[in-house]
Amino acid sequence: MIPVLSCAQMRAFDARATSTCKVLSLVLMENAGRGAADVFEREIFAGSVQDKRVTVMCGTGNNGGDGFVVGRHLLLRGAKVKAWLLGSPAKLTADCRANHDAFVGVGGKVDAAFLTNLDVVAASLAKSDALVDALFGTGLDRPITDVAARVVSLMNEATAPTLALDVPSGMNADTGVALGPAVRATCTVTFAHRKLGHVTGQGAHFAGAVHVVDIGVPSALHTEPAAWVAEAFDLRALLVPRPLDAHKYRVGHVAVFAGSRGKPGAAVLAAHGAMRAGAGAVTLATWPDVASALETRIAEVMVARLVDDAEGVGALARAIDSILSNKRAVVVGPGFGTDARARVAVSHILAHYPGPMVVDADALTLHAGALADFNVASGRVVLTPHAGELARLLDTTSEQVESDRFTAAREAAARAQCVVLLKGPFSVIAGPDGKVVVNPTGNPALATAGSGDTLAGITAAFLTFLPPFEAAWCAAYVHGAAADVWSSEFGDRGLLAHEIADYVPRALRALVTL
Repeated sequence: MIPVLSCAQMRAFDARATSTCKVLSLVLMENAGRGAADVFEREIFAGSVQDKRVTVMCGTGNNGGDGFVVGRHLLLRGAKVKAWLLGSPAKLTADCRANHDAFVGVGGKVDAAFLTNLDVVAASLAKSDALVDALFGTGLDRPITDVAARVVSLMNEATAPTLALDVPSGMNADTGVALGPAVRATCTVTFAHRKLGHVTGQGAHFAGAVHVVDIGVPSALHTEPAAWVAEAFDLRALLVPRPLDAHKYRVGHVAVFAGSRGKPGAAVLAAHGAMRAGAGAVTLATWPDVASALETRIAEVMVARLVDDAEGVGALARAIDSILSNKRAVVVGPGFGTDARARVAVSHILAHYPGPMVVDADALTLHAGALADFNVASGRVVLTPHAGELARLLDTTSEQVESDRFTAAREAAARAQCVVLLKGPFSVIAGPDGKVVVNPTGNPALATAGSGDTLAGITAAFLTFLPPFEAAWCAAYVHGAAADVWSSEFGDRGLLAHEIADYVPRALRALVTL
């Protein structure tokens, strides 16, 4: 897995690089800037910057120092580099000043005139073939205002591609959220390690393609990182081949409690997802008023009827217990309803089923503001909320959840003592022990009704042979990978949720044959 650091962890990493490895901060800056210049030349100009007009926008801090290093290397490679300094030369940090002077020493030009006349920088940007954003780095913790805000706007209005250094200026490096105006980069070069903000949907919008460059010290200088990004190799290590004598019940029988009047499709999608992800058998348990409609929807799935309200709570409990017998994993919630009978059923399953389960959709809504209700499951549960559902569980707003997805997922996992799979671009999987994995797969085609129901079924299939935390991040990875396979054929829209499940075997085959 790939470690991802917070701002505080990156500061500690840099401190260890200088104190433990005895590498001077100026050397770290030189390595970072040279690596960024290599990426710039390769990604922006496909190999040569000769005679290209490059504008480098520098701040007075160390991010600006990185910018001056990039500018110097591009100048020496034949580019026509113009650097602008946002701020007073008197405010330059020591390392930034050293590289400012080195840039000037090899013939570079630095201008701060735009502090009083923004028209000149606008004209420079309009004539540029590419831009470098080195205004603010990972330490920014407040909105960009005044002249700096106008400069960011001018950079975004320019038509030239932009390379951001470490993080796009204006983006919070820990959350990916814009702190007011923020640079929209074509690509971003980050140093030593990805930052948390890079692996969020909002952060990806601003950062573009993210490239990590080595700064000349061991990457393992960090302590336990804030998060890990899953890789195909990690999943491959867990997807062991089935034994030759495997049969459907030994592989794993999944029960899916789902569906209600008006919402039968969610049940079908969850069951289909479980089957395509490798469950040996699936029993779909639903209410009598929808069971008949579901019996012919998936030929491979068995349908079991729950009881009507008139038969009483005891009868419902007995029906549930009968269905749960000998099941390896359970899904509860997709389209299940939020009425009194659904509440009784969900509460009974949580309290009495001893195996692992996925709690999704309506079953999450039934526990709004009551995360502690899941404590009874003793860590066996995977909650699969989107931002709105997690907001209801935490008694907050979806905007607040999206403003810091990592904190929200960790908090929910700790309070519920469950694994939380917070869905969305770069899904966040948090364990009750605080460990976080980020899923890198998937694309905008997944913005389609029912994709979460399919994910719930895939997760249950993986729960038949993996612990809850591993099952959750593996399911998210495979779910996204299936959509990526589909998208490679059809593009970024038009994907139907059942097709995600249908492409899971292709995704799995590709993963296990890497």
